[in-house]
Amino acid sequence: MIPPLAQQATRREPFPRVMAELRGRLSAPPVLHHGPVPEGAITVASYNVHKCVGTDKRFDPARVAEVIAELDADILALQEADRRFGRRVGLLDMAGIERRTGLRLVPLSVIPQGHGWHGNALLVRGGHAVRVRRLSLPGGEPRGAVMVDLEMPAGPMRVVAAHFGLLRRHRSRQVDAILDSLSGEDHVPTVMLGDLNEWRPGRRSSLRALEGSFGTARPGPATFPSRMPILSLDRILARPHSLICGLQAHDSPLARIASDHLPLKARLDLAAAQDAMAASLAAAA
Repeated sequence: MIPPLAQQATRREPFPRVMAELRGRLSAPPVLHHGPVPEGAITVASYNVHKCVGTDKRFDPARVAEVIAELDADILALQEADRRFGRRVGLLDMAGIERRTGLRLVPLSVIPQGHGWHGNALLVRGGHAVRVRRLSLPGGEPRGAVMVDLEMPAGPMRVVAAHFGLLRRHRSRQVDAILDSLSGEDHVPTVMLGDLNEWRPGRRSSLRALEGSFGTARPGPATFPSRMPILSLDRILARPHSLICGLQAHDSPLARIASDHLPLKARLDLAAAQDAMAASLAAAA
C-alpha cells in the first residue's frame, strides 16, 4: 500500500500534455550544462520554502528540512523563511539543519528569533561571511535583498539573495536598486539567486537590465508550481557567467509537496572564475 505522503507526492496532475507544452515554451530544459563539472566545484541553491506550508496546506518545517538535506548545497538561499506578518520569527530548526548538513545560518536578522532579512536567509557550509549588507527594495510591498561577501575554501565570492515583488514595474525598480549597489564592485565572482518572480522571456522581462552584468536573464529550469512546474520564477545568475557549470531544478517527490516552489541549484567553478577575472583585470590595467 502506498503511504499517504508518497501518494500525494507522486499523484498525476491533470492535462499533462498541455502542461508539458507550456513548460517547453516558458522555461529552459530541466538541466542546463555549461561545460564539464570540475573537481572542487561548489553547489549553490535557492529555495522558496513558502513559510513551510506545503502544497497539501500543511505547515511542516521538518519536511522542508528534509528537502534541504537532499540538496547537499554548500551555499543555500531561502525565501519566506520567517513569518511574514508581526514579528519576523524564523520557522526552521536551524540548529538541527546545521547538525545534519553542516550549513550554518549567516546572521542577517535584526531580531534574535529571525532567520533572515525580509524572509531572505542564507546558509553556508565550509566558509564564512566577511561582510553583510541588507537592502530594502523599492515597491508597493516590503521586499528585501542581502549582499554577503564570503570567504570559501576555493576563494572569495559574493552572494546576492533576493525575493522580488509580484508587479513587473516593482521588479524593474528592484533590479535597478541591486545593480546600483553592485556598481563598481566587479572584482569578485558574484552569484545572484532567489525567487525573482519573473517568467517572461525577452523584451517583456523585468530582469533585462541584469544582462549587462550577469550575461543572461533568460528563463532557466521551471520551478513553479512544484507539482507540475512550468514557470521559471527562481533564478541563479552569475558574474562572470562562466562561473556556472550546471543548473537544474531539484525535482524530488518530497520537494513537490513540501513547498509550492521546487529548489533550484547550480554547480560553480569558483577557482576558474577567479582566474578569468584576474586575467581580465590585468588586461585592463
